Amino acid sequence: MKFISAPKSRYQKVFPRKIIKPIGWIFLLSLSFFLLSQFFPFPDTQQLINRMKKASFVMADSIEAVRKCRLENSIAIDPSVDVNETGLIGVNYSPMTTSIGSLEAKRTTTNPNMAALVMFLFKKAGVGQGDTVAVGASGSFPALIVAVLSAAKVLNLNVLMISSLGASQWGAGLPDFHWLDMYNCLEKKGIFSGKLVALSLGGEQDIGAGMSDEIRNNLIKDIQKKNVPFLQEPDLSGNVRKRMELFRKAAGSSPIKAYVNIGGSWARMGEDPEILKLKPGIIQINNVPSAERRGMIFEMATAGIPVIHLLYIRGLVERYGLPWDPVPQPESGKGRLYIQARQSQFSFILLGGFYLLIIGIIVVRFWLLKP
Repeated sequence: MKFISAPKSRYQKVFPRKIIKPIGWIFLLSLSFFLLSQFFPFPDTQQLINRMKKASFVMADSIEAVRKCRLENSIAIDPSVDVNETGLIGVNYSPMTTSIGSLEAKRTTTNPNMAALVMFLFKKAGVGQGDTVAVGASGSFPALIVAVLSAAKVLNLNVLMISSLGASQWGAGLPDFHWLDMYNCLEKKGIFSGKLVALSLGGEQDIGAGMSDEIRNNLIKDIQKKNVPFLQEPDLSGNVRKRMELFRKAAGSSPIKAYVNIGGSWARMGEDPEILKLKPGIIQINNVPSAERRGMIFEMATAGIPVIHLLYIRGLVERYGLPWDPVPQPESGKGRLYIQARQSQFSFILLGGFYLLIIGIIVVRFWLLKP
């Protein structure tokens, strides 16, 4: 007696059992991987994300403090320029202006999540709780200095900073409310307590070339009030050597675990075109210029110290998932940056490797090995 099997349905003809079963396993595996990656509290990942969020909250508080200080000093905020009314955006030109600058780039840096990005870069550079870091900055990007100090506060870092007061367009270039005024405001309110190792005028040759005598003299008086060394060395190699000496003396027996460069001043960038090849973030050095042409970035890298390069802002935010020139101000602790940070951690990579391994086993078992 012959048994006639039921004809196959259209579904079975299009999706034979040989295909349906492994696809089902892959679907369940993928769903499990997604849920684990999103909700499982991996210790290393969760600690980093929490620190990043805390840094962004500190920066948000700092921006509010600067805004209030600026208004208390009767320095108006132009909402057509500083669209998020942070108080950290300057003017197109003032007697302190040292070079051209992008308004959109300056506004982009006022995002509180910039501090989270700095925290992420600290982690990648190997900077840990209580370490010593050196910072080279100028008044061109006051918001980036605030971002670095915010991340440093969360990690309780020993921050050694050499800063110049000159600023490019739209930076802290107001003679009555420049970067040192902002720093004094934040220090007075108890938000930061970083150590100023030295101050300079900035600009061409780091001596305020191009500034009027009146502005230069007023800035020198402001520097003298801080009772810190005043750098005024117009020779590049001599300027770099002096900065290295000041950093090492201030660090004492503590190793400098990273150098953060903020902006593009002469003393830190140097005079060699090789500097233009460096990408923002943690830099990779391929060619080191001669000593007489290199600035602090190459000098620190040559000394074996990791360098975090905060410049070329559009490339920086595109690389790490932050928005360009956002309006309104992004909410602290949220955004693609945090997803990217989670996916870069070892636990996530390990989980991803295990996922790919199981997928490979399924493919081999059901499609490559013949029954």
